[in-house]
Amino acid sequence: MPFDPAMFDPSQIPLVEIVFWAMTVCTIGGALGVVTSRNLFHSALYLILSFFGVSGYYVLLSAGFLAVVQLFVYVGAIAVLVLFAIMFSRRMMAAGQSQANQQWWVAGPVVIVLFVMLLAVVGSINWPITEAEPRGDVVNQLGLAFLGSYLIPFEVVGILLSVALIGAIILAREKTAEE
Repeated sequence: MPFDPAMFDPSQIPLVEIVFWAMTVCTIGGALGVVTSRNLFHSALYLILSFFGVSGYYVLLSAGFLAVVQLFVYVGAIAVLVLFAIMFSRRMMAAGQSQANQQWWVAGPVVIVLFVMLLAVVGSINWPITEAEPRGDVVNQLGLAFLGSYLIPFEVVGILLSVALIGAIILAREKTAEE
């Protein structure tokens, strides 16, 4: 049966579905931008866009804590650290050889095969849908699971990342002072 525009009523589409598809476009578009962009800095910006899309998925799943963690850890820390690394190593990259990817012809078929395998696995699983509510305070349980026995390593990694950021700022100041 062909599509009839007169039968299409946009008010019948739930807002959650619209937001889901917007997050999907954001996430997949950002991911495609990461792998297709020839500029490393633009790839890092596309990575941030993709991380925002994933954070939107967590909001749709009513997992606000995970959405905030996604924003703070990945967008706020990892992506900014990648951007710092790109900006500090720009001169070293310019002095080296060509940055063109010479293995794209190998990576392309591998990606296609892995994607087909992923679709086959996802399509073969019976995904049960239940109306059950989570038991107890999910955020409290999640916090205990993440930090219960790993509190000290978590703090050490936080301090290590802070020291790396301070070192990057000091290096940037020294570079600008030399120029």
